[in-house]
Amino acid sequence: MSNLQARIYLASRSPRRRELLRQIGVHFDLLVFRGAERGADADVDETPLPDEDVERYVERVALTKAEAGCRRLQWRTLPQHPVLSADTTLELDGQIIGKPTDASDAATILRRLSGRTHRVLTAVAISDGVRTRSCINISEVRFRALTDAEIRHYVATGEPMDKAGAYGIQGRAAIFIEEIRGSYTGIMGLPLFETAQLLDAFGYPL
Repeated sequence: MSNLQARIYLASRSPRRRELLRQIGVHFDLLVFRGAERGADADVDETPLPDEDVERYVERVALTKAEAGCRRLQWRTLPQHPVLSADTTLELDGQIIGKPTDASDAATILRRLSGRTHRVLTAVAISDGVRTRSCINISEVRFRALTDAEIRHYVATGEPMDKAGAYGIQGRAAIFIEEIRGSYTGIMGLPLFETAQLLDAFGYPL
């Protein structure tokens, strides 16, 4: 795959993932799922399975997104390039914490994270329809104690609503974070070290 021809599809709506891919010079086209499309997986079901541990869950969802993306390329008769996907979730007290359902849920999640350390898990998957590979990045984030007023103000900004764990490390919530152990880009939603390794395995020149 030459630099002139090298392209991938990104199966994600996340603006953070787009920014991170551009940061390392990856050329990509967005491949987003449309609700009216045929196929049962037009929207990937991100509901955890009974007794599913968080590592298995986050990797399963990322793999499902990549494989669903490859099927879409066939249905739409688009040029064939590898499909990259990712999924990010949090774990606290053995429980999976995803995106908040509403402002009240966001505040509840932030109160749980206040003054504690949680894990952020991001799985990355890539598939060309024949080969599929994935990996997981796990980081730890410690929040300082948050006041109810801080939580209300942050939720009112709207920033928590589309983010796993109801916060974005690259946004206003940076002032809540005492310490991280692991990958900053993984906490953002796309660990660039692991992503680059997967792209290299598929012949993408970086």
